Amino acid sequence: MVTRREFVAAGAALASAGLAPLAQAQSFPSRPIKLIVPFPPGGTADIQARLIGQHMTQTMGQPIVIESKPGGGTIIGTGFVAKAPADGYTLLLMANSFVINAKLHNNLPYDGIKAFEPIACMTNSPQVIAVNAASPYRTLKEWLDAARAKPDTLSYATVGPATTQHIAGEMLQRATGIKLIYAPFTGGAPAVNAVLAGHVDAVLANVSELAPHIEAGKMRPLAVTTMQRLDAYKQVPTVAESGYPGYEAAAWFGLVAPAGTPREAVTRLAEAVNAALADAELRKKLVTVGLEPYYKNPSEFAAHIAQQFERYSKVIDEAGIKI
Repeated sequence: MVTRREFVAAGAALASAGLAPLAQAQSFPSRPIKLIVPFPPGGTADIQARLIGQHMTQTMGQPIVIESKPGGGTIIGTGFVAKAPADGYTLLLMANSFVINAKLHNNLPYDGIKAFEPIACMTNSPQVIAVNAASPYRTLKEWLDAARAKPDTLSYATVGPATTQHIAGEMLQRATGIKLIYAPFTGGAPAVNAVLAGHVDAVLANVSELAPHIEAGKMRPLAVTTMQRLDAYKQVPTVAESGYPGYEAAAWFGLVAPAGTPREAVTRLAEAVNAALADAELRKKLVTVGLEPYYKNPSEFAAHIAQQFERYSKVIDEAGIKI
């Protein structure tokens, strides 16, 4: 026969077991969180990881430790996170290259986008189409009309190939019906410098890479690739406004974790990102380095990744883009 003492003890054990998942969820995080940045230190990705990570540290009460693991077109750092425990303590800062790699590589050391749990989209990095200030083209229409009149004579530069900017250029050609000469460079700065030197007709690059030259009067922005005009360049129209509705091609950044990460951890991390992006001072700092807050919650971000994968895949196939 079960004694009253044994019955009470059993009930307490059951209650304790039932509360265990709740206690675990409430205790997350209980130790430092590692945020892997698969890009070189000092760039846009690294800067925003540190800015947003610092605010998340204050919100979550545990350090967000930034660790750079560049290489392999972001595959090295991405693969490292894919193999980490799915407990919410190892995160990846990812960008468009995440879906581009999933499309172009058949031998990734992880299962493409399926290997990760979306947490939150954080920012986008607007792209600008610009020409040398001495160029005869003063508007996007003038440049496109010239390219249409003489196909394969005007050139554009980007970091590339198979990068966000390269694919944005391919999207532009398909949206406008023009044919351009593509000039790939090892980075955004060399691409901009080629236009400054007069070797290439135009460049498609991050606003942060062009801003100093625009402000110095050495480069003329023709259009931005986002759906809305930029606060810093209200006078510059979007490609969509210039006669091509629906065109949009911005780099975006977000956080993901290994697939199977507990929902409680994902939710807690997403809330911390949202709180960071709602901070007025942090938003100003992001804008200063050429980024725009672009928050999406876990389900919205999952849909965004799927949509972007489909969109990029279509352009990659049509353009025959290879590694």
